[in-house]
Amino acid sequence: MSTEPTSDRASILHADLDSFYASVAQRDSPRLRGRPVAVGGGVVLAASYEAKRRGVTTPMSGRAARAMCPGLVIVPPDFPAYTAASRAVFEIFRRTTPLVQGVSIDEAFLDVSGLHRIDGSPVEIAARLRRQVAQEVGLPITVGVARTPFLAKVASQVAKPDGLLEVPPDGEDAFLHPLPVRRLWGVGEATAARLNSFGLQTAGDLAALPEHVLVGLLGGSGGRHLHNVVHGRTTTALTLGTRRASIGAQRALGQGPHPAEQVHAALLGLVDRVTHRLRDADKLASTVVVRLRFGDYTKASRSHTLMQPTASTARLAEAATGLLGSASAVVRARGLTLVGVALTGLVTDVVEQPELSFDVVPAGSGRTIAVGARDTRLLDAAVDGLGARFGSGALTRGSLLSTGEGFSAPLLPEGGEEP
Repeated sequence: MSTEPTSDRASILHADLDSFYASVAQRDSPRLRGRPVAVGGGVVLAASYEAKRRGVTTPMSGRAARAMCPGLVIVPPDFPAYTAASRAVFEIFRRTTPLVQGVSIDEAFLDVSGLHRIDGSPVEIAARLRRQVAQEVGLPITVGVARTPFLAKVASQVAKPDGLLEVPPDGEDAFLHPLPVRRLWGVGEATAARLNSFGLQTAGDLAALPEHVLVGLLGGSGGRHLHNVVHGRTTTALTLGTRRASIGAQRALGQGPHPAEQVHAALLGLVDRVTHRLRDADKLASTVVVRLRFGDYTKASRSHTLMQPTASTARLAEAATGLLGSASAVVRARGLTLVGVALTGLVTDVVEQPELSFDVVPAGSGRTIAVGARDTRLLDAAVDGLGARFGSGALTRGSLLSTGEGFSAPLLPEGGEEP
């Protein structure tokens, strides 16, 4: 479902909590307020603006962050607190307008185009929303107001931290064209570096080029997209009620080297976590993706599609460990700082077709027989039941007892509209 606001009015809000994890830590611990704070351990997951101003970034190692910022306070993540704060903020979003498109746990687009006669102008609504989040949740939030989601997102980034910025329709070029190309939503470091190498520094530089030149530099879709962006021709619609495309979790390992057994155990812990969430959502998955971040902070992924969708922990763990094994040479050569698992190709579990798989086993007297794959649905249901009754930590793999299960960031739930 999409919503099309009035195209000649700046009525899309992009609301983005500032340094969310670090802001929650500072809110909940008065001693941290005004001090440079990083959330994480071996790897920085988030940094307060006091830390960012001193050069601390993600995913910097904790050691490098301390060297960059003497006096840095590093605190462990508190995901239950983040989830509770996010739910409270999204409740304020929904009180403001029913047209909310959640982007992540700490940001959303709001369409307020139909409220100007009864609730004030979009800027007045944005200012009230910021006050309510500060008063009720105790967190700073920045809001960009514009005609399109793209411009509202860029406006909120420019206004950070704890700001409010409107881009009026007749001022879009004046706002956008002086910005560095790296400020454009969707332009990553590699694309920005390529554009810069041709002397293209700002959005205005791109706007001065014919479309075919940008296509030649960046390829068909990339060139056409950027040409539309710098000329204000992006969609005015929000996407509402979309279904989740994947269920995933990741674990930061810190700087290595890490024994292969430790990495394997961490991977299995992640599979346990995501398959529980898969079954809790009444879904099956057909594709397993293993994501890796190496010691030089480059990334890679491996994927495998099963013959039949499944929610079996054993089957999905088998696929995930196979993918990790296929990358073992690269891991040994470059080190590993993060491992993640995502399940995609999600379908309802109303009808599950077990995969027809046979193993050949000895049967005595020199004979062999073929037996069907083991059905683990009852085992999975028992594990889920123990977790529901006694807590998620009641049952864990023996291989994780010495290292712990790590953590995974909270995500938007099924439906994509609230955490």
